[in-house]
Amino acid sequence: MSLRIRTIARLTGIREATLRAWERRHGFPRPERSENNYRVYSRDEVEAVRRVAKLIEEGLSVSEAIAQVRDEPRPSVSPRLRGVERFWAAVMALDEEAADAALTEALVGLDALACCDTVLVPLLREMASRLDVAREHLASALVRQRLRILLAGMERVGEGPRGLLACPSKDHHEGGLLALGVHLKARGWRVTLLGADTPSEALQGACMQVRPDVVALSFIRRRDAEDFVAVLSDAMHACAPAPVVVGGPGAREHLKTLFTLGAQYAESAEELIAVWQQARNAQNRP
Repeated sequence: MSLRIRTIARLTGIREATLRAWERRHGFPRPERSENNYRVYSRDEVEAVRRVAKLIEEGLSVSEAIAQVRDEPRPSVSPRLRGVERFWAAVMALDEEAADAALTEALVGLDALACCDTVLVPLLREMASRLDVAREHLASALVRQRLRILLAGMERVGEGPRGLLACPSKDHHEGGLLALGVHLKARGWRVTLLGADTPSEALQGACMQVRPDVVALSFIRRRDAEDFVAVLSDAMHACAPAPVVVGGPGAREHLKTLFTLGAQYAESAEELIAVWQQARNAQNRP
């Protein structure tokens, strides 16, 4: 796979001018030339540049880092890592079909939790720092689609607690919510996923129908204090009497407020389950 210098700069965080300077002074990296005389880089060159950048961050000079990387044996790349690299390259080219095929390659042989934790969620976390808005939209849509397929394809084990999962009004980032659903379902929970931008009226209707044991709300979008109070208050009123557990960076900066309103906070499926168990035990005390 051949990549242009602009793409390499995005993938590695090293500026184009710096890459050209390294090439002039140290003969590294060593791109080939296209028919139009553009620099084109291989996957191995990308990984070598990343290793050099990491060594420089650790305190080596540029020449020392390049010399060390040159002396390293080239590691074999697993199909999973190769698929991830191809995914990023295809997204940079806005090639949706190739990006989807790369995801398939990266997920081969993994169970649902491994797909979620070792490939899909890490991809979501890296998007903001790697991609512009258009490419992030394309990439996140593909990853969220895969998470939805994973969740829908998991067999339910037993009749565990019921979790109702939603993003509040005007919050469209449901990737973390989907990952939470995968983890809960793997632990025997029954999951009802409402997804992104769920108004309080929809929460109320869903709660009346499915009677959830806990409602999980994912706040990713940043909100000022007044907006956060209004949205969370409406959601809690709609979900009562079910306990509400809130997560996400949009809630983390309002912890005191959410506790005052009577909600709980969790950053993982394990923490959510622990909060639910504490609430259940408190209800059962004489």
